Amino acid sequence: MTTEAEIPVEDRILQVLQHLGIEKAHFGARASGDWSGLATNHPEVVSSLTLVCPRGVVADAASVVSSRLLVFLGDQGNQAQAVKQALEKLPDAREVVLPNYLHVSWSDALADRAEQIIPALTDFLSEKTEDAGVSGLSRSEREVADISYRIQGSGPPLVLLPMGLAASQWETVVEQLSQRFCTIILGGAHLGMMPQLEHRAKGSYANLRRSLVDELALKPGETILDVGCGSGVHDRWLARHTNGTNPIIALDVNPYLLREAHSLAEKESLQSAIEFRQGNAEAIPFEDNSFDVTMSITVIEEVNADRMLSEMVRVTKPRGRVGVASRSVDLPTILNLPLNPELKAKLEAPGAGGGGASEHGCADVSLYRRFQQVGLANVKMMPQLGVASQGSDLRIAQENITGGLSQEELEQWRVAVAQAEAEGTFFIARPLHCAVGTKPE
Repeated sequence: MTTEAEIPVEDRILQVLQHLGIEKAHFGARASGDWSGLATNHPEVVSSLTLVCPRGVVADAASVVSSRLLVFLGDQGNQAQAVKQALEKLPDAREVVLPNYLHVSWSDALADRAEQIIPALTDFLSEKTEDAGVSGLSRSEREVADISYRIQGSGPPLVLLPMGLAASQWETVVEQLSQRFCTIILGGAHLGMMPQLEHRAKGSYANLRRSLVDELALKPGETILDVGCGSGVHDRWLARHTNGTNPIIALDVNPYLLREAHSLAEKESLQSAIEFRQGNAEAIPFEDNSFDVTMSITVIEEVNADRMLSEMVRVTKPRGRVGVASRSVDLPTILNLPLNPELKAKLEAPGAGGGGASEHGCADVSLYRRFQQVGLANVKMMPQLGVASQGSDLRIAQENITGGLSQEELEQWRVAVAQAEAEGTFFIARPLHCAVGTKPE
């Protein structure tokens, strides 16, 4: 018997479409987990599929709808290269390269390059539209099958799935799109980056978080600020871990993530223990010396690292503690798989398959130097490994690695995974940097 938590994403989306009386729709997406099952198992409902700066493209799934596929990608970054390689296997797909654009998980392409994306997107959708649209759908917001939806506009149905960690999501362009299409924006814990953030925090990042919190040496009553809270998964854990004795403020610049984080906290009856606030990590909206503990997990890669760290120190009280963890592009991944040496070296190389860092972000050993330079005392340097070894955490880790593999490499990967799983020895360990320091009096 399938439990509520095990219902496939594509079946949840189908339930939303059926609830709205939609037989076929255009889809806009980024995360492969949102669209790959739909394309593979229910291609008949996909009028077209548009991917905007995806982390990777699952070529096997995309091949089913390749003649109806449009992909926008940057020309910079490892993820762009992986997408480019995947598209070589999909000659029927259409691609639009955004020049001089860094293609990473937090790329806000719809805000940054709307003037290039919107004309190409609307022309493509008009070309692929086969019907006159839907009727009887008024502007509304509801939830079906644990997926929220928001309807705006009229015309052919266009289902908009989450845009990874992009701050603006679809919001900067939805008014334009709604003039020609019935836009249906989907959200919830099962879509976009939410599953990855949730499963990773409960799996491969669990030991990292505990090590960081142990080193921060929380005392009852001390106030905590989490900078870049994402889905709020670490804050919910903290609230339970401290039995609600520490006031927690969870800060994020992304209103989409904050909405989802607040919703999940409500479902776990933790909304009174956590205050969610919108704010920029480079200009934290609190007074000097406001918090006993200021922490952040895998956010410093995406911002100006020095500004963020300076702001974290500023809002921390004297004798308060600052703790930061970052992903690593300078240390190798560990794949416990019987791959041939060449492929193993390629996939374990520092930065391979990772999210990278923004121009001024920090995803390397410089984190420790920055802690010293910002004036923190008693700095403890704690490189860590995030080990994915089971369940959704391991599945998502695999997807992040295999997006750019050739067919031959992918087949070798599958054989090696099957062997390691049969032996019970399969894991993926990703390196992270972690540091904790004390603000002097």
